[in-house]
Amino acid sequence: MPFAYHAYFWYTPHMSLSVGIVGLPNVGKSTLFNALTNKGVLIANYPFATIDPSVGVVEVPDSRLQVLAQISNTQKIIPAIIEFVDIAGLVRGAASGEGLGNAFLANIRETDMIAEVVRIFEDEDTHHVHGRIDPMDDIEVINLELILADQEVVGKRLGNVERDMKRGMKEAQLEHGALLKISQALQAGKFANTADLSKEETPFVRQLNLLTMKPVLYVCNKRAGAFNLDEQNDERWQTFEAFVDAQGAQYVVIDAGIEHDLKDLHEDDKLEFRREYGAQDSGIDSMIRACYNLLGLESYLTTGEKETRAWTFKRGSTAPVAAAAIHSDFEKKFIRAQVVAYLDLVQAGSLAAARDTGKLRTEGKDYIVKDGDVIEFLIGQ
Repeated sequence: MPFAYHAYFWYTPHMSLSVGIVGLPNVGKSTLFNALTNKGVLIANYPFATIDPSVGVVEVPDSRLQVLAQISNTQKIIPAIIEFVDIAGLVRGAASGEGLGNAFLANIRETDMIAEVVRIFEDEDTHHVHGRIDPMDDIEVINLELILADQEVVGKRLGNVERDMKRGMKEAQLEHGALLKISQALQAGKFANTADLSKEETPFVRQLNLLTMKPVLYVCNKRAGAFNLDEQNDERWQTFEAFVDAQGAQYVVIDAGIEHDLKDLHEDDKLEFRREYGAQDSGIDSMIRACYNLLGLESYLTTGEKETRAWTFKRGSTAPVAAAAIHSDFEKKFIRAQVVAYLDLVQAGSLAAARDTGKLRTEGKDYIVKDGDVIEFLIGQ
């Protein structure tokens, strides 16, 4: 006997969606982390203030949930989440063990993507480890350490694979070709994700969990009232923007100090204070959404009297695969899905009205779920 899933299933699967916040010492990583998570980690104006990684779970901003909750008279709202990991400052030579490098790099390796924090404000009272402010200097140091760390991993793996090739193992040849491509990219000072890997080669590289295969978001930390490179259109900012364009990368600008100061205020009060600071939008929300997007994630929604909830799925997933976000059994027991687009539901005013107007439709196993779909799954026993 099949049953329909609305929003009453209390199983919460573990889904690894973690972002490592990295950067040189004193660029604002821990301040940003505190603003993101309201989790009190040590902030100090000296290198290595953060020793062990701190982890915080962050809600993905989604105004659609409140609207759906009003439509359904929902008792509880559960947003999608991302995990942020505050990792202590990298320094030049981290890949060879300088500072606390080896531990830092291991912590980064466990995350799904990297948020690289760079300073774009000048302030004599806040020391920079290089004695000057230049975002490209920061990026070159960090990226080089990531590349060097990956070179060591790839080099060791190549040695093992070459022994496997001598034993006549069939897959070793394919993996060897993939590793050579990666090694050449790294030796040229490029990230592993720039290597032209075939579909067959990719799984071999994925299992190495290379640092430079991870998506990177550059987080430019400014400070209200300081000399900010972006506001002045400084030459250093122009160079940074040219680099980002050439890499096809993404960046966000955020005032971590403001966001930290406002973290405990009500949203209405935050908006008023941001206006006073001259910051109209929440840099925090922009950063979270950018991370969600870079990870290739979207949200579908379920709504009912008990809860309205956002569920995270990989962009391009079919309905059964997306249903597995609720419970792994839902993928193999999937029968069909009742789907209505968020805006269509809001316009209709209720699921019943959406059904009457033909906006609520039945979809099968081949349906590609879209961001903002409001879904009810029919699952077999």
